[in-house]
Parts: sequence; C-alpha cells; structure tokens
Amino acid sequence: MPQILTDLLLRALVIGICGTAAMDIWAIILHRVFKQPKPNWGPVGRWFLHVPRGKVFHEDIAQAAGFRFENAAGWVAHYVTGIVYGGALVLIAGPEWSANPTLLPALVLAWITVGAGWFLLQPGMGAGWAASKRPNPWKIRALNLVAHTWFGLGMWVGGLLLTLVY
Repeated sequence: MPQILTDLLLRALVIGICGTAAMDIWAIILHRVFKQPKPNWGPVGRWFLHVPRGKVFHEDIAQAAGFRFENAAGWVAHYVTGIVYGGALVLIAGPEWSANPTLLPALVLAWITVGAGWFLLQPGMGAGWAASKRPNPWKIRALNLVAHTWFGLGMWVGGLLLTLVY
C-alpha cells in the first residue's frame, strides 16, 4: 500500500475515533448529569442494514424488519462514519492542518456533518427532515449541534495527538 494511503488511513482512524469517542463521552455526561436517555444505536444499525437492501426511507424504522445484530451494526456504523469524516477532514484541510491542527476546520466540518443526520438519517428513519416529525424537534436539533461540536473538538484533539507521535 502506498505510504500516502497508509498515512491517510492512520490519520482518518485516529481523528475519526477520537471525534466519535468525544461525542460518546458527551452522551454519557448528558445521561449521568442531565438524565437524558442513552443513545440507542439499534435503530441506526437497522437503518444502515436496510440501505444495501434498497430501502433508504422508512415511515418508522421501529416498524421495519429487525436484525439480530442491529445494535452492534449501529455502533460500527457510528464509528465508521466518524472515521470517514476524519479522513474527509485530513483531505479537505490538507497536509498543513495535519502538521499543525487547528480547531476551526474540525469544528466547521463537524457542523456540516449535522446535515447528514438531518437530511438523510433522520428522514430515513421516519423522523422527518431535521427531526420535524418528532414532538421536540428543536431540542433534538440543538442536541445534534452540541454533539457534533464535541465531535469536532475530538477530531482536533486526535489531530493534535498525531503530531506528538507521528
């Protein structure tokens, strides 16, 4: 494998995993301190498992056929998505960012990625555009923005960690 591809994959892995882990730490804080429900990655896994079978949009993902391993699939999809976004950050921000990571590019990309949830995942699962079919769409939107801010902070920290060892 060419060195440039190996470098991109390593950076994507570290940056994406750090960003996703930061988002998960925020979810734990929300649960323990503010008594918010823990994230349920099962429905997300169910959605991801239906996509290759040709079904992207559901009226209600809870009514769609289930899979035995959908919770694990949801967790895997959550982290793989973070890794893909980590790779996108490295590619878009370029080698200068990798050599000297700054917060703003990571935050901007993280905020942009909210759109994937609002305009693909949530409608795909039956929640409507930006959770518009849920009883509390503005709360969900705000929590999405805060969670993705944590994701951006985590990607930045991942980039900084890489400068220490790589």
